[in-house]
Amino acid sequence: MPPDPVAAGASLPMSIRSKRKRRAALLSICSNSALVIAKIVVGVLTGSVGVLSEAIHSATDLIASLIAFASVRASDNPPDAEHPYGHGKIEGVSGLIEALLIFAAGGYIVFQAIAGLLAPRAASPSLTAGLVVMAISIVMNSLLTRHLKRVGRETDSIALEADAEHLRTDVLTSLGVFIGLLLVRLTHLAWFDPAVGLGVAVLIFHTSVMLARHSMKPLLDARLPPEEEQRIRNILNRESRVLGYHKLRTRKSGSQRHADVHVLIDDDSTLVMAHDLSEELEDRVRMALPDVQINIHIEPYHAEMRHQQEAHGLSMDQANPKSVEATSDSTSTSGSETP
Repeated sequence: MPPDPVAAGASLPMSIRSKRKRRAALLSICSNSALVIAKIVVGVLTGSVGVLSEAIHSATDLIASLIAFASVRASDNPPDAEHPYGHGKIEGVSGLIEALLIFAAGGYIVFQAIAGLLAPRAASPSLTAGLVVMAISIVMNSLLTRHLKRVGRETDSIALEADAEHLRTDVLTSLGVFIGLLLVRLTHLAWFDPAVGLGVAVLIFHTSVMLARHSMKPLLDARLPPEEEQRIRNILNRESRVLGYHKLRTRKSGSQRHADVHVLIDDDSTLVMAHDLSEELEDRVRMALPDVQINIHIEPYHAEMRHQQEAHGLSMDQANPKSVEATSDSTSTSGSETP
């Protein structure tokens, strides 16, 4: 069973996660810088359009890595007077920019491929250097992609996951150029190179769209995944002093999670009792979810139910999800006990 990324993230202090994110982003910058230089040199020496195109694509990877590095540094800055909810959404912006860069790289490859098909160039007599640098690029970026993906999951970093997806497209394009150059070398037919490039571009466009959708979720305050919200619901459902709850709202900002909920308790509870219960519930939620900012609003059960029914016309089940889930749990339990 794969490890739970939420639990894995919770086990790492914020300072350690920040260092891991910065180191991973810095490693990506160094790797992409070396590949850009190598591809430019080999492309100029061999005159390979495919290798030069890959050099330009790797340059966009380098820009994306710089963006990721800047965003992971900024996103972990603590909240301030101007940004009371922190700076986590910077990672979503970074991911969206990288998605646009990936899409632009795919467009450039399509442009070069169509130009190559319409006006085929003679095969270069020396393709060995191009094949070697493409093979090195595939291996290096494959390893780096796995590393960034793993660190991104463990630190809950959208920016690192986006950078990993960007490098994955570089693996695909490098593989496409490698196959194209190999076919050109074996057949002496120059049109193989752009033809393979068109196929790779389709995969790149798909990756950019999926990455854009993933990055837009926190920017649009999409709710947390159902399994994460269920952790909060389980805590509320298992506490006998909680007679009900409603208006559970969640969202994510970078690696930070935000949640608020209205909790219903006995009408005769004192202010001190309500405060103590609220603190206990918030502590349990923080144990269940890493980096969560939880805000619990306490309400008297009978007074709130009466208000929901009279002012909003809601039934008890509509106004109190706990009553529905409790009924569901009891039904399933009795069903499982039936011989």
